[in-house]
Amino acid sequence: MLPERRPGVQRPTSGPLVDAFGRVHTYLRVSVTDRCNYRCAYCMPAAGLDWMKREDLLTYEEIARIVTALARCGIVRIRLTGGEPTVRKGLPDLVARLAAIEGITDIAMTTNGHLFAKDAAVFARAGLRRLNVSIDSLDPVQFKRLTRGGDLARVLDSVAAARDQGLVPVKINAVIIGNENEDQVDAMVDHFASDAATTQVRFIEYMPFSALADGVAQGQSWKHVAASRLRERLAKRWTLEPVDVSQGSGPAKHWRLVESGLIVGFISPITEHFCESCNRLRLQADGHLRTCLSREAAPSLRDVIRAGITDEALEQALRERVWGKIAGHDAHELGSGLAFDGAMTSVGG
Repeated sequence: MLPERRPGVQRPTSGPLVDAFGRVHTYLRVSVTDRCNYRCAYCMPAAGLDWMKREDLLTYEEIARIVTALARCGIVRIRLTGGEPTVRKGLPDLVARLAAIEGITDIAMTTNGHLFAKDAAVFARAGLRRLNVSIDSLDPVQFKRLTRGGDLARVLDSVAAARDQGLVPVKINAVIIGNENEDQVDAMVDHFASDAATTQVRFIEYMPFSALADGVAQGQSWKHVAASRLRERLAKRWTLEPVDVSQGSGPAKHWRLVESGLIVGFISPITEHFCESCNRLRLQADGHLRTCLSREAAPSLRDVIRAGITDEALEQALRERVWGKIAGHDAHELGSGLAFDGAMTSVGG
């Protein structure tokens, strides 16, 4: 079910950041770049994309200004994304800026892990609290093929480095695609069971994006795998106990595998969508704000800021955009043919 609009309620000019459906927003995902050093087949075409120009990206000062305005409205959690965030220079400086903003209590990052290990201590000192690492296969050959050149050993080194710096729990994100890597569900659980105290594994339903021209990535030969099917697969080997470990009403639904204690999560935007409880916003690297994963809002906040908007007007502009958030995306039904606008690498996940 999608949420229903609250009749007769006017947009507030202060207090929590709410939309017309009564959803309170406390979580912001910040994409710092659309560039990536991997070419994951479900994320972008093999040839890559037309990257944003440097001058079109939000500066770190502009990102901090937007986050400060949103923090005054009740945003408390920040997640840095990309593309691949670690390819942008000086990223620990942005982490430190954001950590110093009043009201921000948690800063996390999602990364492919290729570059993170060498700077793990720097990020931790700057104020990073947690790390999500994308690993779609523990088979090095398959991993390299899915990422079109990725190095699994380097990624696992980053997982270990994050643990060493106390950035826990480290969450392993795996996009599962039928006819491709569904067997990795068991492999992931087996591999990370010994690190159950510091690691969680999350299985994510594949989401179609319109910018993918690759027929395989469009789903012509790959199959969507429902979260319920993955739980059934795990239940054949382990006892699944539902647990509530979500932080800030995140999208994942979690189970503990009783035999090992490992917590596994399922993010299912297609078959078990969570639109009715969505509390997140997405700031793209070029300043466009996505109040829903499925579409972006214009004009870019970058342009609004560079035109000289005041802090007070910026806050009200943000409130107005959130108030206009749609009930939810349209790709709820398998086989609908609907796709999310753009490409994941520019949206920021």
